Amino acid sequence: MASAYTWLWTLLAFVLTWMVFHLIKRKKAATEEVEVMAEERRGGDLDVIIVGAGVAGAALAYALAKDGRRVHVIERDLKEPQRIMGELMQPGGRLMLAQLGLEDCLEEIDAQEITSLALYMDGKNETLYFPANKKFPYERTGRLLRNGRMVQRLRKKAASLANVKLEEGTVKSLIEENGVVKGVRYKNSAGEGVSAFAPLTVVCDGCYSNLRRSAVDNKEEVLSYFVGFITKNSRLENPRSMHLFFCKPLPCLIYQITSDEVRCAAEVPADRFPSIANGEMANYFKKNLAPQIPEAGNLREILLKGVDEGLVEIKTSAAKCMSAKPSDKKGVILLGDAFNMRHPVVGSGMMVALSDVLILRNLLKPLPNFSNTKKVLELVKSFYIIRKPMSGTVNMLAHVFSEVLVDTTDEALKAMRQTVFSYLTSGGNRTSGMMAIYGGMNPCPPSLVFHLVCITFKCMVYLLSPFPSPRRIWHSLRIFALAMQMLGAHLGDEGLKDMIIPTNAVSYRRNYMSRPVTDC
Repeated sequence: MASAYTWLWTLLAFVLTWMVFHLIKRKKAATEEVEVMAEERRGGDLDVIIVGAGVAGAALAYALAKDGRRVHVIERDLKEPQRIMGELMQPGGRLMLAQLGLEDCLEEIDAQEITSLALYMDGKNETLYFPANKKFPYERTGRLLRNGRMVQRLRKKAASLANVKLEEGTVKSLIEENGVVKGVRYKNSAGEGVSAFAPLTVVCDGCYSNLRRSAVDNKEEVLSYFVGFITKNSRLENPRSMHLFFCKPLPCLIYQITSDEVRCAAEVPADRFPSIANGEMANYFKKNLAPQIPEAGNLREILLKGVDEGLVEIKTSAAKCMSAKPSDKKGVILLGDAFNMRHPVVGSGMMVALSDVLILRNLLKPLPNFSNTKKVLELVKSFYIIRKPMSGTVNMLAHVFSEVLVDTTDEALKAMRQTVFSYLTSGGNRTSGMMAIYGGMNPCPPSLVFHLVCITFKCMVYLLSPFPSPRRIWHSLRIFALAMQMLGAHLGDEGLKDMIIPTNAVSYRRNYMSRPVTDC
């Protein structure tokens, strides 16, 4: 009898506990629903606020607006940007533009076709072409261009949609309530302080973002500086190549950005930056870099012509690196250089940004609105994983290139530099595989890791030749340790699991690198 009462009381306690739990859950759901409805009313006629109208911001505004979203874009300066970064659109980037319905933004800006990467080191040179790849559903050519012209085309196309409001203004801060971002405070072009509210705010205001710290605790690292100028009324003998020189102490780039303008750019150490005002920079290009540029062709001639003409349109930009750190704050998303930066030597920043825009747009598309910040945050968490094949591959490639392109007196590191050049120029699957990765045609971290491991072992064999001695064995072991340390650190930073699982790359290719749609 006693046991029967015990079971009865246990059952009763279970039923009461379940009822209390169910009531609490229903009350919480009802509260969230009320908050969502209140947010919808408060957001008024806006679905999303985008801070910044660069490549990422303008492309996202267009993509979301085409899905019926009401978009307010706030850009600090709507004049054509003048900068030296973002002048290469890889084949993979062109595919992303096509997927977003923005491929025509590369037209009417005098962009130049690029089909190859030309490498130069110690009197040797080789031209590496973007390979034919049956798995890549687009043209295997990129574009060299003036970044500002393309940005203006993107802005114009976004602003042409009735549900996009493009406004000049300076965003001062995010508006937060109970840990949720509700909108922004900004000064409009008239200098008036204004507040704008929307259930979702996307921050893509570039590498100098003043809102990043409000959304996530992340800091950028300045690696070096890039200095570039334009040589007017000039055309390279090989205008369809990006010309990369393994100079001392740091690399130099020469490429055609319009039909009669050539960009000459060089990486300069952060701690030894020559003064532009007193002529030290002109002297650096003329006496340090020019002798390292081959006399064959007209590359050196064009570089010196630009120096003699006074370094026209000379610009300086910091080469920054910042890993992508997820934000757990509701109501806000970071994108573009405000979110993730890598060394600019591989020229793939726009491609990564456009890939991120495409992923984010597809994730948000099924939502009727963005008022349910909890649901949006869950989708954004998956965004951080889905983007890894493209962003992780590019970030790792940029990191490795930035390390090996530095000239050094260290015997082991010098051997690695030479090995990278010989590996890239050796032809066959080595060259085609690396060029497919460089061009964004094969965004696959495991493939890049494979090539980097091959380079490491090739370098070890080079150091041990013609026969192993204690000194050579020591240097080969050092190279192995340094390479594994470099790979391990980067894989750990990007997320080992997300980087090495091949199915992630397969899924990305299937969902985001299919044939471009035409109904965007």
